Amino acid sequence: MIIKYLIVIVLIAIVASLGSGLFFMMKDKGGSRRMVNSLTVRISLSVVLFVLLFVAWSLGLIQPHPVTPP
Repeated sequence: MIIKYLIVIVLIAIVASLGSGLFFMMKDKGGSRRMVNSLTVRISLSVVLFVLLFVAWSLGLIQPHPVTPP
């Protein structure tokens, strides 16, 4: 159950990083590297999320379900 909370926390962090990148893009107008750093963090968090999902699935902590309705 804790793995699901961890996944949600990482997703929220990804969205927050995306929002900060948008904020820095509008505020700095390309004058600093804060936007690039923010987007680098977002990409890193996305990779961490992918690895976390794969490991959790491999260990049987999460189970996929069919996309089509029963």
